[in-house]
Amino acid sequence: MSLWKKLSLSTLYCVGLLFASSSQAALKEGDFAPSFRLNDQHQQTVSLDEQRGKWVVLYFYPKNDTPGCTTEACSFRDNINQIIAQQAVILGVSVDSSASHREFAEKYKLPFSLLADEKAEVAAQYDAVLNLGVIKFARRHSFIINPEGKIARIYRNVDPQQHVAEILSDLQRLQQAQ
Repeated sequence: MSLWKKLSLSTLYCVGLLFASSSQAALKEGDFAPSFRLNDQHQQTVSLDEQRGKWVVLYFYPKNDTPGCTTEACSFRDNINQIIAQQAVILGVSVDSSASHREFAEKYKLPFSLLADEKAEVAAQYDAVLNLGVIKFARRHSFIINPEGKIARIYRNVDPQQHVAEILSDLQRLQQAQ
């Protein structure tokens, strides 16, 4: 059995984090968020442009139904009422298929859109793709996008257990500053 087959996907992801480098200029707060159109778990097209006028929490995650990704998704689910009360929408993005997203969302009763970025093109626009050659993952990065479409906050190397608390606090702070 080859080394690649022996290593789990999560091990490959962690190894890739050690050796990954960015090949494009990183986005920064104040930049306009790159536009995109992707299908969600219901095969409905979701566009960032359609979200104008709302606060958007755009979070990238490596793989459906893995421990860290499940923790993060369920934390967003458990705090959905607070996020909605802050007039924000959640969009999760990974390189998994819409069918995989549908199974993941149904299993954990996720009440928000999971977007299929199978070619990792949107993840690349957000400097959130990890390319290991034979396989690509989305990095665990998140962005708060303001109602005008500008990036208000960037999170790199997210801790899935603490992240939603950070998002809620920052959303409140950002909204009060407007």
